[in-house]
Amino acid sequence: MIVKEFETFVVANPPPRFGGRYFIFIKLVTDTGVVGYGEVYCATFGAKTVEAMLRDTAERYLIGHDPFHIETLWRKVYGTGYSLRPDISLVSVLSALEMACWDIIGKECGKPVYELLGGQVHEKLRSYTYIYPQEGDVYPAADDTDHVYTNPTRAAERALEYVELGFTALKFDPAGPYTVFDGGMPTGQELDRSEAFMCQLREAVGGSVDLLFGTHGQFCPAGAIRLAKRLEPYDPLWFEEPVPPEDPAQMAVVATATSIPVATGERLCTKYEFARVLEEGAAAILQLNLGRVGGLLEAKKIAALAEVKYAQIAPHLYCGPIVGAANIQLATCSPNFLILEGIETWGGFQAALLDRPVQWQEGYVIPSREPGLGVTLNEAVARENPWEGDALHLEMGSAPVR
Repeated sequence: MIVKEFETFVVANPPPRFGGRYFIFIKLVTDTGVVGYGEVYCATFGAKTVEAMLRDTAERYLIGHDPFHIETLWRKVYGTGYSLRPDISLVSVLSALEMACWDIIGKECGKPVYELLGGQVHEKLRSYTYIYPQEGDVYPAADDTDHVYTNPTRAAERALEYVELGFTALKFDPAGPYTVFDGGMPTGQELDRSEAFMCQLREAVGGSVDLLFGTHGQFCPAGAIRLAKRLEPYDPLWFEEPVPPEDPAQMAVVATATSIPVATGERLCTKYEFARVLEEGAAAILQLNLGRVGGLLEAKKIAALAEVKYAQIAPHLYCGPIVGAANIQLATCSPNFLILEGIETWGGFQAALLDRPVQWQEGYVIPSREPGLGVTLNEAVARENPWEGDALHLEMGSAPVR
C-alpha cells in the first residue's frame, strides 16, 4: 500500500465562527482506494500559505510512500531543511499528514486508532466548553460591559444553561484579550473582574461543576501569582497558561506559588517542548492539540512522559472536527486523560462538516467504534464553504479570538 494522491480543503467557518475563522483539511488516497483525513491547526501564516506548505510536504514525503511508516515520515519531515527542532508551522503540517495516515491505518486494520495505540481505556470522555455568547451576540467592543465575556452576571446566567445541558466543567477567560505584548502585570480592573467572574460563577453552579480559568499567557510570573491568589478561594480546576510559553521555568515559578493546578500546551509542539515543561514542574495538566503537537503517535509519547510525572492530559480544541476526532482517539487510550475540550456540544458547523457527527451525551463524548479516526469529512459541505479571506485577515492584522 502506498499513498497515491491527496486533496486539500481550506474551509471558511461561518458565523459565529466558534473554532476559528477557517479550517484546513487534507485527504489522502492510497493505491488500494483507502481514504484518510487530517487537519492542520496553524495560525502563524495565512490559510493559503499553510495550504501550500501542506501540499509541498505531502508531495515530498507521502506520495509513493507506505502510510504505515509513521516513524519514518515523522523523522523525515521533522528534520527537513536540516532543522531537527520544534518548528510550530512545520510540525502543524506534519500533524495533519500523520493523523491522515493513522486514519488509513485504522481503516485498513478495521479498528479505531485508539485500539492500535494501546487499546480502549475509557468508555466515555468527560468534556468541557468555553462559555460562549448566545447566537447573535457579537464579540464585545473594548467598552462593552454587558457581554458574556466581560460581565460576570451574564456569564453566570449562561453557565447555568450549559449545566442544564449536562456539562460538569466550564472554561472562561475574563482577564483580558490576547495581545502580542503579553507578559505584563495585571491591572486592578483585570484582577477585580477575574475574581468577580470566579465568585459569581462558583455561586451559580456550586461545587459540583469545575471552573477552568483560562488566560493566553498574558502575565509575568509576579502578576500571575497575584491573580492566582485572588482565584484560589474559589478552587478552579486549573489556571491556564498564566505566562507566555517560551520559558517553562518561569511558568514553574507560578506553579510552585499557587495551589491551583497549572495547565498549558496549546502553543507547544513535539515531545521535546513538553518534556521541558514536565522537567521544570511547570504544569500538572498538558493541553496538547493534535493538529499542532506532531500527530497521534507523538501525542501518545507525550502522554506517556506525562504519566511518568503523574501529570494529566486535557486535549485542546479550537479548530475543526478532524482534530477533534484525533483528540478523542488519544483521550480514549490514555490512562492519564483528564478532560476533553469541545465546541459546546460538538454541533453546529463542525457537525455539518462530518458525514456523522461526534456523539455527545450529557457532558460526555462517546468514542466511535468505527475504524480509523471514526469520522468522515463531508466533502460537499467543505467545498461549498471555501475560505477567501486571507487578504483581509492580513491587512487587518487580527489576532485569533474566541
